[in-house]
Amino acid sequence: MKRILLLLTMCSALTVAQAQSPVGKGGKQLNFGVGSYYGYLPMYVGLDFGVHPDITIGPQVGFDLYLDYIVVNGRFDYHFNTILDIPQDWDFYAGFNVGFLAFFEDDYRDRNRPNNRYRNHDTGVDLGLQVGGRYYWSDWGVNVELGGGRYSTGARVGLSKRF
Repeated sequence: MKRILLLLTMCSALTVAQAQSPVGKGGKQLNFGVGSYYGYLPMYVGLDFGVHPDITIGPQVGFDLYLDYIVVNGRFDYHFNTILDIPQDWDFYAGFNVGFLAFFEDDYRDRNRPNNRYRNHDTGVDLGLQVGGRYYWSDWGVNVELGGGRYSTGARVGLSKRF
């Protein structure tokens, strides 16, 4: 009976180990890429730190040189691999972000933008939601995400590197 219990415990541990988030507790991951926002291509770079087998947190910086803004935020993501029993080659997550958005004043660019859309922009707190997925072929993966904050809403595509 003890051997059966030991065998079941080992099988359970292996199943959970295979289904946890690809980053995992204590893991790190670098993410970078481009997004889409009303025809513009904002760029982003960020780090994820595994604080739980299914939870990552980390800083992220996004910017667009044409729209003259930078956003620095912190992210919280829950990875659904354990709940959905998804292999570690894949990663599906959802979360939220909070940070600070800053515009750089440039009156010439403001006057020449179509419809003067960004003339009355403001600097301040940026809040957002995201949902996304990754596919890893090694320690590298491709990342696709929807969501964002006030000026980074839209689709993103990029690369992720696990450490």
